[in-house]
Amino acid sequence: MLTFEQRKAAFVDLGQHISGLIDQHSLTSSKQHPKFEEVLQISKAENQWFTEENVCFALKQWAESLQENNLNHWLKSYDLDQEISAKNIGIVMAGNIPLVGFHDFLSTLISGHKIIAKLSSNDKRLLPYLAEQLIQIQPGFKSCIKFEENQLKNYDAIIATGSNNTARYFEYYFRNKPHIIRKNRNGVAVLTGQETIEDFQKLGEDIFRFFGLGCRNVSKLYIPQNFDFDQFFKAISKFNSYIYHNKYANNYDYNKAVYLMSDTKFLDNEFLIIKEDSQISSPIGVVNYEVFDDDNSLQESLNQHREEIQCIIGNHPLCKFDFGQAQQPNLADYADGVDTIQFLQTLSTT
Repeated sequence: MLTFEQRKAAFVDLGQHISGLIDQHSLTSSKQHPKFEEVLQISKAENQWFTEENVCFALKQWAESLQENNLNHWLKSYDLDQEISAKNIGIVMAGNIPLVGFHDFLSTLISGHKIIAKLSSNDKRLLPYLAEQLIQIQPGFKSCIKFEENQLKNYDAIIATGSNNTARYFEYYFRNKPHIIRKNRNGVAVLTGQETIEDFQKLGEDIFRFFGLGCRNVSKLYIPQNFDFDQFFKAISKFNSYIYHNKYANNYDYNKAVYLMSDTKFLDNEFLIIKEDSQISSPIGVVNYEVFDDDNSLQESLNQHREEIQCIIGNHPLCKFDFGQAQQPNLADYADGVDTIQFLQTLSTT
């Protein structure tokens, strides 16, 4: 059985491999990594949302997260040195953004458990490639990683991510096993009216990265009375190229047509629709907004929707993340606020 230090060292080396796949803004030459180039091209063909830019962004975040100092900072509060009875952890992965299931993959293996992963059809190439590289780095992981194409079986616990509808199915189906079940969540931003152009540009990144498909993407804005959207629209003009992406444009056009036919009021800059709506989640190409009167009413609304909110972005005291940080969480920013490592550690004692 691998020791904690062996497991950690392997992931550090994997991070260095990932870093070698990318330069500052794009992927490195396919001649250097022909196997990955093949995987990338197949992924892009199977899922048009997985543009090279977005895959590169996801890889860059993981290359940074897997640096030894970041792993040490994350794991210092857990006792992972002790030998455990490894459990088989079934993981049902989402596929909304590239490598969205990697944190569960990392958490399971770094804790000393084995993983049986059910990949989403939308993202079934990237993680197996990285798993193959990890096994080359540390062959001891070979017996710990399995990708299941059919029904999950022989698992001791479950981590499953899906929509609100599938979550209800997961809750029932996996009710007799220890589990973490995740539902739909989104990011929100709180604006004060004191934001700079740079703040709005960073907010644009929080909205548009991965075409808004991530659970941390900002889908709703909380704004004060008499907020003027002009500066916001000017600042996010740099993202207007999104309208040339076929799938994004189709969603934007469809939602705009629906709102026009239903006489729904909205603001529009020809690539993003801003609409007043109390709902947290919004369609692709649309961001909801809600006016708040004071901090008390804002806090009340945030509390009311706390089970739907993944992160709160902005400069307001109630915000946990700065503008531009929605898709750059650290390793301890657990999805839905559920500590995955702690969950996995409890299995070691049962």
